[in-house]
Amino acid sequence: VILLCFRRCLLMALTSCLFWNTFGLTAAMDYKPNILLFLADDLGIGDIGCYGNNTIRTPNIDRLAREGVKLTQHIAAASLCTPSRAAFLTGRYPIRSGMASSNRYRALQWNAGSGGLPANETTFARLLQQQGYTTGLIGKWHQGVNCESFDDHCHHPLNHGFDYFYGMPFTLLNNCQENQPPELDVALQARLWLYSQIITVAVLTLTAGKLTGLISISWKILACFTLAGSLFFISWYSSYGFVQYWNCILMRNHDVTEQPMRLERTAALMLKEAVSFIERNRHGPFLLFVSFLHVHTPLFTTAKFLGKSCHGLYGDNVEEMDWMVGKILNSLDKQGLKNHTFTYFASDHGGHLEAQDGSAQLGGYNGIYKGGKGMGGWEGGIRVPGVFRWPGVLPAGAVIDEPTSLMDIFPTVVHLAGGILPQDRVIDGRNLVPLLQGRAQKSEHEFLFHYCGSYLHAVRWHQKDSGAVWKAHYVTPVFHPLGAGACYGKGICPCFGEGVTHHDPPLLFDLSRDLSEAKPLSADTEPLFDIVIRKIGRAIEEHRRTLTPVPEQLSLYNVMWKPWLQPCCGTFPFCWCDKEGDTTQSL
Repeated sequence: VILLCFRRCLLMALTSCLFWNTFGLTAAMDYKPNILLFLADDLGIGDIGCYGNNTIRTPNIDRLAREGVKLTQHIAAASLCTPSRAAFLTGRYPIRSGMASSNRYRALQWNAGSGGLPANETTFARLLQQQGYTTGLIGKWHQGVNCESFDDHCHHPLNHGFDYFYGMPFTLLNNCQENQPPELDVALQARLWLYSQIITVAVLTLTAGKLTGLISISWKILACFTLAGSLFFISWYSSYGFVQYWNCILMRNHDVTEQPMRLERTAALMLKEAVSFIERNRHGPFLLFVSFLHVHTPLFTTAKFLGKSCHGLYGDNVEEMDWMVGKILNSLDKQGLKNHTFTYFASDHGGHLEAQDGSAQLGGYNGIYKGGKGMGGWEGGIRVPGVFRWPGVLPAGAVIDEPTSLMDIFPTVVHLAGGILPQDRVIDGRNLVPLLQGRAQKSEHEFLFHYCGSYLHAVRWHQKDSGAVWKAHYVTPVFHPLGAGACYGKGICPCFGEGVTHHDPPLLFDLSRDLSEAKPLSADTEPLFDIVIRKIGRAIEEHRRTLTPVPEQLSLYNVMWKPWLQPCCGTFPFCWCDKEGDTTQSL
């Protein structure tokens, strides 16, 4: 009798477990979860503890990984912020939306440029808004502001599905901090300064020659020459001379609140806004996209964290960002929302290897992966952290080594919200929920295409039957100096021209055996070489047939500074204000 009872209890327990595995996770998703997305700026995959770093302290991000799912092959759609974030928001390769550049300007340069995420692109925020979500963006945008006038806000977050925006419409630059060397278009500025000096010397020489009688020139011609030189100087210095005022601003919805922004309190303001958004919308459902300004140069870090890490200013900045993650997660706990919130953490692309100050490294660490920010194909520029948590729905402590993309967030959160993907366009992302829950063992991605601007540099083929991950490089940057692993002295590696090498046949690697991309394969060393190259070649042809021509948002005209588009909290050009006051002391 005891044995019979034991068997009956065991059968009931097994039936209960089977029921939960089959129906429980689905039932847990019958309601709409809150969605919290963290996206770091320029963070390397090797910078945080759960990805192997034991010298920079990131306990809060590590806690997300322990309580959730960690992806080890999470890939950005671009290795620079503007195109990568466009792909993240839309679930589409940036070349489809016109956010991929064919010139050397691969990211938006000004708040007063006319380029940006087109109004006809659909973001996940827009679709979640339609499903009854309150949507908010705190932090960096860098997808444009205006198109034709200073207040049309055609590219603004509120025109792309966000109900609330507080943050920086642009991105941090060295120019945003006093006593830092300029970062925006340094080479061009140097040439413009040189031309201005030459013109000045020429004017002074002609004037002296006229006064001494050595040069025969009319005062009228000299005046016209002086006027032309002055106009030339004003035309470029009115933009590049005031970058801090034009680009380094904070906005709340459509209103400029700080111009220029005060970096010493920016982190506290962002944190306060994120916590406040959660508190205001605790009855949900909400989407909160926390788009960190960390860890982009100039790495402004509050005094509380300065000198606390083992990796100088960069490590301090990473640890401050992790602390902010912890504070926001604590706010979820305080509101009792932890188990009702789908949380995600990633970086927009790899660490910036060329960011240095003398011997001090100011950019991220990309672990064992070759290359970094700005390099379209090498793993170090595109392989990023990817951590998900949803207690009770996603398994804790799981690790998935399948190819996934930042573009996958779009269909994933739309699925969780009960929305329907747009049917009038190609969506390159894939719903990750089955993979994250363990109901699927393989990624839906067979091929991933790695662009540098609008130029295809590499292609990844996930050969599901064998488990191999092949990667073919058709174009690679020329490192400077040769063999250095980055383009030191150039700021960032180019996508085309003399700064790249074209490979025919392409360089081929099997990432399942060579993560560092150190040993290119050939027909002599790899029996499947020709088969793999042909397979990838056919995939490129099929991919290109899905592309349609669209206006290039990063054309030279669209990225140039246009004073009539400048966001301004006063009467242009007198743009300065501080509407925040000292509101951060409690943090």
